[in-house]
Amino acid sequence: MSDLDSKKIILIHIKSYCDEIMKVFKFFGKDYETFLSNFIFRNAISMPLFQICELSKKLNKDYKEYIEKTKNEIEWNEIIRMRERFAHHYLDMDYKVIFDTALNDIPKLRRVISKEINNS
Repeated sequence: MSDLDSKKIILIHIKSYCDEIMKVFKFFGKDYETFLSNFIFRNAISMPLFQICELSKKLNKDYKEYIEKTKNEIEWNEIIRMRERFAHHYLDMDYKVIFDTALNDIPKLRRVISKEINNS
């Protein structure tokens, strides 16, 4: 598999997790109080978000040129820091940050990586 194919596969997986999050919002709505009170809603957002963070870390490790090229559009360092919190500081996770990230940042991430997927 070529380097380009591997990067594209990672991006396709990230896009897929973005799609999952967007579908969860369609199913549950976009109400923060519902998110707080419903563990199924929280888990349905948190797990794909964690996977996006995990894949972003791999992208940062193996494809620094892509990270550099898109750093003005996507806050990759913030995504990677969120991954560290999910993995190592889960008792300190801020549900408001998770909700806001999923609601506001995931659609933008999806748009940016979709361009790359379509151009490669």
